[in-house]
Amino acid sequence: MSTLPPRAGRRCHNAVNPLHSALFFSPDLSSEFGALGIDDPRAAYFAARGAALGAVGAGAVTSTFYNFSHELVTLHLPAIWSVASPEAVLAARLRAADATLRRLLGEEIIGSSEMAEAAGLALRAAEACTRHARPLYAAHADLPVPAEPHLAFWHAATLLREHRGDGHLAALLIAGLDPLEALVSHTATGKGMSPRWTLGTRGWRREDWDAASARLRKRGLLDDEGSLTEAGTALRAELEETTDRLDEAPYEHLGADGVARLTELGRGFLFTAASAGAFPEDLIGRG
Repeated sequence: MSTLPPRAGRRCHNAVNPLHSALFFSPDLSSEFGALGIDDPRAAYFAARGAALGAVGAGAVTSTFYNFSHELVTLHLPAIWSVASPEAVLAARLRAADATLRRLLGEEIIGSSEMAEAAGLALRAAEACTRHARPLYAAHADLPVPAEPHLAFWHAATLLREHRGDGHLAALLIAGLDPLEALVSHTATGKGMSPRWTLGTRGWRREDWDAASARLRKRGLLDDEGSLTEAGTALRAELEETTDRLDEAPYEHLGADGVARLTELGRGFLFTAASAGAFPEDLIGRG
C-alpha cells in the first residue's frame, strides 16, 4: 500500500516527463540529427528513443514503442543504423537536449541551485526503478549519468518516463487495448494527442482509426460521437490506476516530501518551457 497522497507519483511524472518529451519537438534535435544524415522526423524519433537498445530491428521498436504501425517502423529500421550508429545518435541526442533546455529555460535556470536540486531528487527516485520486464527503462539505465545538472535532470526524467511507460504497456495489455485502440481511447479523454498528430506521426491511416473506434464502440467503451461511455471512462481510470501501482517504487523511495518538491520544481521548469514554445499548440485534443 502506498504511503504517498493519492496520485502523487502521477502528478510528479506529469511535471517531470514533459521536459524529456520537449526534445522530440525541438529544432535542435532536427539540426543535430540532420548533421548525421537523419532528416525524416519519424526516423529521428525511432533513432533517438531506440538507440539505447542498440542497433535493433523494426520488431524490437514496434514492440517496445507499442503504438506505432509496424509498416512505418520497417521503413526506417534497421536501415537507420547504416546512416548513424546508436552511439553517434545518443551523443547527438544529448547535445540536442543541452541546446533545447538552454534555449527553453535560459542560463539562469540551467545554472540554478533549483536545477541541481531537481536533478538530485529525480536521480534518487530513479534508484528504485527496476529493470525486469521494462526494456526501454533497462536500456537507458545502462547509460552514464551526465555531469551537468540540467542534463542529469533530463537523463533522470528519461529513466522515470521509460519506467512508467514500460509499466503502462503492461496495463494496456491487461485492459485489452491494442495500439490504436489505446490511442483512440486516450484521445477521447481530451488529454491525448489529436487524431491529426496521431495519424501524421504513428503511421496509421484514417480507416485504421475508424476501425479501432468501431471496435471500441462494439465493446461499449465509445459512443457514436467518439466520446467515452461510462464504461470507457471507468476503463481508462482503471488503466491509469494500474499504471500508478506499477510505477510506485521510485516515488515511494523518494518519499512524500521529496515527491512534492520534485513536482513543484518540475512544474516551474515546465511552465517556463511551455511559455517559450516547447510544444505545438495543436498537439492535444480530440479534433
